[in-house]
Amino acid sequence: MSLRNALFAASALALVSTAAQAETITIATVNNGDMIRMQGLTDDFTTKTGHTVEWVTLEENVLRQRVTTDITTKGGQFDILTIGMYETPIWGANGWLIPLDDLSEDYDVDDILPAMAGGLSHDGTLYAAPFYGESSMIMYRTDLMEKAGMEMPEAPTWQFIREAAAAMTDRDNDINGICLRGKAGWGEGGAFITAMSNSFGARWFDMDWNAQFDTKPWADTLNFYVGMMNESGPAGYATNGFNENLSLFQQGKCGMWIDATVAASFVTNPDDSTVADSVGFALAPDTGLGKRSNWLWAWALAIPAGTAKEAAAKQFIEWATSKDYIELVAEKEGWANVPPGARTSLYENPNYQAVPFAKMTLESILSADPNNSTVEPSPYVGIQFAAIPEFAGIATEVSQEFSAVYAGQQTVEEALEKAQAITNDAMEAAGYR
Repeated sequence: MSLRNALFAASALALVSTAAQAETITIATVNNGDMIRMQGLTDDFTTKTGHTVEWVTLEENVLRQRVTTDITTKGGQFDILTIGMYETPIWGANGWLIPLDDLSEDYDVDDILPAMAGGLSHDGTLYAAPFYGESSMIMYRTDLMEKAGMEMPEAPTWQFIREAAAAMTDRDNDINGICLRGKAGWGEGGAFITAMSNSFGARWFDMDWNAQFDTKPWADTLNFYVGMMNESGPAGYATNGFNENLSLFQQGKCGMWIDATVAASFVTNPDDSTVADSVGFALAPDTGLGKRSNWLWAWALAIPAGTAKEAAAKQFIEWATSKDYIELVAEKEGWANVPPGARTSLYENPNYQAVPFAKMTLESILSADPNNSTVEPSPYVGIQFAAIPEFAGIATEVSQEFSAVYAGQQTVEEALEKAQAITNDAMEAAGYR
């Protein structure tokens, strides 16, 4: 065989080998801005590995239902799941996820922020890699705050927020003083009101797993929230979640918005936000009891046990949650738009330190303590959730009762009475009591 023919044969063999190894992986993810951006950059992954990706992009509540059903029934629809700090330790303990204990040295797993790695591990083993991490904080219109003759403290109280919301509300010009989640779902409005309740001294359970909705701190939380939102919130806030409030803020229809720190890049991006040049940031509010109302969360990528495409899935996770991916986004979209909150090195990077919300995001993340989230002792780990398998179902029902209050369909007292009964019945059936 001639040298030319030999080289041709070798090249052809290499192409056949690459084609044989190439996989198409299916990823279930949430329809948040950072995830949508990642989909637009997937060609970089395909070029580097030969693997292609099929995306199933879902609204947050629907995503949780779909991936939970798939993993509990061993449906096998997905090779990668987008899940968070609630599901990961529980599913890892059940053997439903593949451990991420063999990621490459270049990936530098030790660079993951300890708060994120801890929340995505079980017994010291990482079961999901954080695409981005978040707490929650206040985003507010500096121009409207100035117009109201007020100045936002770095660490405000809820009473200040309520007064500022009333002062910033301008119904004639469709400006709501404050926009907050009211949408049913344990990870939507349920997450917000639970984090808020911590700062009012409430908790889901006492140390004997008895529900605590019949206590004054829960009544104080819900009455304060409803009163403030009825005074200064948007119409229909009972159905508003993260994406709905993001849209309102970007359109200039919110004086303040308290939500995920990851939203900061979307409200300060002039391509998307009409108020990008007048946004300030502050820590989530408190009531002086020693607990702020900020949560801790990561949207993370995990591999369900049983997938036939484990190797390709791990390659994707390494690509999407790496330092190189952060550099790729920075190159194409600017440092303000990189996925935040996951890696220590990001917050040591002078380019990112210059981003106006970087410091407040890190402060919010570091101040969130899932092991000590309530004023009175509680038996669970978690800030905006209790890390027990039963919580998602219970909290979804409870959040529906709360949303009915926001919609004017029942009273606070009626909702709390139902929440108490729902929670205690479920905990008794599960054998906690």
